[in-house]
Amino acid sequence: MSTTNPTATQHRRNGGDLVVESLAALGASTVFGLPGQHALGVFDALRRSALRYVGLRVENNAGFAADAYARTTHSVAPLLVSTGPGALMSLAALQEAAAGSAAVLAIGSQVPLAGTGGGRHGYLHELTDQSASFRGVVKSVHTVRTASQIPSAVAAAWESALSAPHGPVWLEIPQDVLLAPVEIPRVGELPVAPKELTPRSELISGAADLLNRAARPVILAGGGVVRAGAEAELLALAEQLRAPVATTFGGKGAFPWEHPLSLQSWLEDRYTTSFLEDADTLLVVGSGLGELSSNYHTFRPRGRVVQIEADLGKLESNHAALGIHADARLALSALLKETDTSGVPGGPGALGERERPGATQQPAGTGTGIGAGVSRAPEAGVADLLARVRDRIAGQQLDLEQRILASVRDALPDGAVSCWDMTILAYWAWSAFDPRRPNTMHSAQGAGGLGYGFPAALGAAVADPARPVLAVSGDGGAMYSIAELATARQYDLPVTWLIVDDGGYGILREYMTDAFGEATATELSRPDFVALAESFGVPAVRTDAERLATDLAAALAAPGPSVVVLPAHLRMFAPTHLPEG
Repeated sequence: MSTTNPTATQHRRNGGDLVVESLAALGASTVFGLPGQHALGVFDALRRSALRYVGLRVENNAGFAADAYARTTHSVAPLLVSTGPGALMSLAALQEAAAGSAAVLAIGSQVPLAGTGGGRHGYLHELTDQSASFRGVVKSVHTVRTASQIPSAVAAAWESALSAPHGPVWLEIPQDVLLAPVEIPRVGELPVAPKELTPRSELISGAADLLNRAARPVILAGGGVVRAGAEAELLALAEQLRAPVATTFGGKGAFPWEHPLSLQSWLEDRYTTSFLEDADTLLVVGSGLGELSSNYHTFRPRGRVVQIEADLGKLESNHAALGIHADARLALSALLKETDTSGVPGGPGALGERERPGATQQPAGTGTGIGAGVSRAPEAGVADLLARVRDRIAGQQLDLEQRILASVRDALPDGAVSCWDMTILAYWAWSAFDPRRPNTMHSAQGAGGLGYGFPAALGAAVADPARPVLAVSGDGGAMYSIAELATARQYDLPVTWLIVDDGGYGILREYMTDAFGEATATELSRPDFVALAESFGVPAVRTDAERLATDLAAALAAPGPSVVVLPAHLRMFAPTHLPEG
């Protein structure tokens, strides 16, 4: 009598196994995703692998989680989704990953081969050309048609995602290829060589010459500095040149917030815009000088611009510059070797007046008269600028907003990660929040879609479960990802979710009221967020501005997920890019 189970069959390796073996060979330890009918072959293979799977409830949220994981670890985050609706649901997250240069490797299934290439066999989820939906969003698109192509295709996609500039890629594999038995040996090693962008020597020499002769050099540091891990090189160069440094919203943490040369991040402020315009040489590193970084395209430089950018399409896309197509860290390292402080009394960090051979100082009172344009120490110009910004904000009766942001900063431990949705408090944070550590503040300011904060925080917590993570959303954005409370509970992730509840899309309400006199379609019926969180088994508390710091600190210190709800109507500071009157 046989003792074997007649329904059990010995597994034969298939295309799905090749996918997970390839990911493991490339160094992946975690994958995010959501299963679907045509992708079951790869999901079944996960249980035979050592890869950790983190499943979210909506593909878009899974993409946001992968995005933050990639940003936090400076590595590739695999994202597994299915065909048709499942694939298309990830597009908004992949757009944010592209805007933020996050190395997300999205692997989607496809209908069986017979239905690809416009075959129109009427398979469930069938699209005439699924990959076409991704070509305008991701860095590269990769397609597999046979099982033997899988390891090389996964490696090519991985290499593309990690090559500078980092970014999302799309790889799709038909259902029957994933399920087909294979006789290929187990994938053991997949060599990849992500391309580094080394700066051309003559461009570095030209940039160094401009900086060495500059009387008023200023640096604008963007997200490319953080992505390249070039914070140390930026600090060294700024101190060597004694150049004030402003950071873009994507570049938060690239430069120490309280450094005497730190202009911080008040880019939506005309004082800062004028300060940057007054530079006789402005070094822009890792930024395309887009809408937010240029105070809504009102920035008009009067001096020379040197732009270091890994994304070729962003070089001189907004302003004429000496464009250097290069990785930020490599370019800054090269500039450090070719710039000097021989003409600066006291060398790096000296407090005397900045002078350089051949440079002309701009007399006090010319230009805007607020910063580097005056003939004095650059540190004094920085302090004067920040004082003017503070005075402008102080005159707008925005004490509540500033107290709330300060409470968040006080409650958040140094080194903890924060992930911010598109909400008024996040807009304040872009300008006024000190992250205190590099690569610890992430937001959706690249593509600007709602729903990023909480799922991104889950991805950051997966990357490092030993430290607490804060997510910040408005009530409108929170509803985009409310289902992920189940994910947070299922994996017991240490994420505290601060929901600022103002009863609608607060920033749109403000925009419409300012533009049209009243708002339309901005008011929302919403749940009792405390009761809703508790229904998922997630502890929650309702707080106010006075108790926020205490309640938030307690939630962050507690194990596992938690929710803090703050009913509050916040306002933005007045814009400076609009014509007066």
